[in-house]
Amino acid sequence: MGKRVTEIPATLNRFNSTPIVRNKKKRVCGYARVSTDSEEQATSYDAQLDYYTNYIKAHKDWEFVGMYADEGISGTSTKHRKGFNDMIRDAIDGKIDLIITKSVSRFARNTVDSLQTVRKLKEKGVEIYFEKENIWTLDSKGELLITIMSSLAQEESRSISENVAWGKRKAMADGKVSVSYSTFLGYDKGPNGEFVINEEQAKVVRMIFKWYLMGQAPAAIAKRLTEMKIPTPAGKEKWWISTVQHILVNEKYKGDALLQKTYTEDFLTKKQKKNSGELKQYYVEKHHEPIISVDEFNRVQEEIEKRRNYKQRYSSNNIFSGKLICGDCGEMFGRMVTHANSKYEKVGQRCIRKYKDGHKCFTPFVTDEKLKEWVVQGINKYLTDKEEIIKNLEEIRTIACDTEELEKQRDDLEIDMNIIYEHIQRLISQAGIIDAVEYEKKYNKLTKEYERAKSKREEILINIKQCEYKNSRLQGIIDIVEKTQEIISEFDEVLWFELVDKMIIYSKVRAVIIFRDGTEIEVE
Repeated sequence: MGKRVTEIPATLNRFNSTPIVRNKKKRVCGYARVSTDSEEQATSYDAQLDYYTNYIKAHKDWEFVGMYADEGISGTSTKHRKGFNDMIRDAIDGKIDLIITKSVSRFARNTVDSLQTVRKLKEKGVEIYFEKENIWTLDSKGELLITIMSSLAQEESRSISENVAWGKRKAMADGKVSVSYSTFLGYDKGPNGEFVINEEQAKVVRMIFKWYLMGQAPAAIAKRLTEMKIPTPAGKEKWWISTVQHILVNEKYKGDALLQKTYTEDFLTKKQKKNSGELKQYYVEKHHEPIISVDEFNRVQEEIEKRRNYKQRYSSNNIFSGKLICGDCGEMFGRMVTHANSKYEKVGQRCIRKYKDGHKCFTPFVTDEKLKEWVVQGINKYLTDKEEIIKNLEEIRTIACDTEELEKQRDDLEIDMNIIYEHIQRLISQAGIIDAVEYEKKYNKLTKEYERAKSKREEILINIKQCEYKNSRLQGIIDIVEKTQEIISEFDEVLWFELVDKMIIYSKVRAVIIFRDGTEIEVE
């Protein structure tokens, strides 16, 4: 008697254990994506939408749910793809049974993203069909094929990313500068891609530099700009401290450009990292018309460094902050209010260490009004002979700010470094050919020579920069002296910040003002 086999149909979906309903149409959607906004890609995008809409509707046992799409978005990560994320959410919520898309590379160029998404949908019984590769993800071969295809797509994306990065670095090496003009305050993009000063925005940049040199802190400047309802570089209402700080150190405002400040650490995440020496940088001088003079820019950098080294926190609410020194112990003076909220209230400055650790300085509390009187007296003495001051300053500039010899040493060291680098490369090419012990000995010797030359070069660069800062400071003093009347009758904040380096307080009747050019004048 022959055996008989009767087929018993499945009643549960093996992927999500939900009942299988017969004669129910499969809910199907399409997914399309193009990665750029070019006209050619736009045509491809429209064609994909039209094709998959008709393709799905042509199947009588399919119910067309709709098209999900992303236009002009990279596929290396699914993080910012709204259409894609909406589709996956709807599929997991049970609104979609099948997703149709052109290829693995259109779906995702990231192996991890691709596999995680496929497995997540597979658990819910949702299938994906990749038309180009003819892959159905619920098929037994689906996951193996999707892994292979996604890996290939990811390598293709890596290659494209590296080519783009190479192109950008080549442009940098040629001195080509580009910025995001929509978020860069002070400049517009010219007809030939050049920097064109936006005069309205340039006024704001000049104000920021001026206020900083007048003693304002970035926090105070940010607050002031917000209150004046001046838009930020990004067009926002609120200014942040970091925005002001970024403007103050940006070399593009003096007409130069430092290229490759950051680089893309991972082509998948597109994460940007500060370039701390991992890659070459390129400095382009006099690339475009400056908004801020080199002298003013350098004075700001010197002031930033000076404030960074203050022993106490710098306060822009206290015009004497960081400039008053105790003649007894050498500590800074700080702001103090005596007899607060009474008719005897006085605002002034006192040594911040006066009663600390059992120490008592002999220097007194000095009112702000007394300090201002001393400053007026000192500046008037300083400006007694303007011509002599300017002559002395010019001589100091000539002697102390000459960088010709330093620049020659820098150039010689760079030649030496290039020669050593070539020797190292030549030695590396012989690895495995020459004796290993001899190779390591030569390699260590060459790398030590290279590091020694590099360290010396960095030291010289610092010295050159200090000379440039000093030159700018002296030029600033010359400009101020030339513009100022010989006698001033009241305290002037600009002169205080621009001319005076510090004041040493010895007693209620004696102090010494040290000017930025090194001149010391005693006041009583």
